[in-house]
Amino acid sequence: MAKSPKKKRPSDVVGNAVHVAQIATGEIDPADVDDDGKDKAAQELGRKGGKARAAKLTPRQRAEIASVAASARWKKKDN
Repeated sequence: MAKSPKKKRPSDVVGNAVHVAQIATGEIDPADVDDDGKDKAAQELGRKGGKARAAKLTPRQRAEIASVAASARWKKKDN
């Protein structure tokens, strides 16, 4: 028997309701929120994350992080 397609539900109903109320009362400008419900300012900060972190690290710190990451990848392949 084939399953019927499930409707998508918001992951946090209360949070979504609060967000809708904030838009309705004018606390949040609807133009500041993308269609997918994400805050544009937060998205911009997220895009800078890795580059900003890498700029703050010394070459030695970056090499150490890369070494740990490489050993973790090789460890996964052995299992």
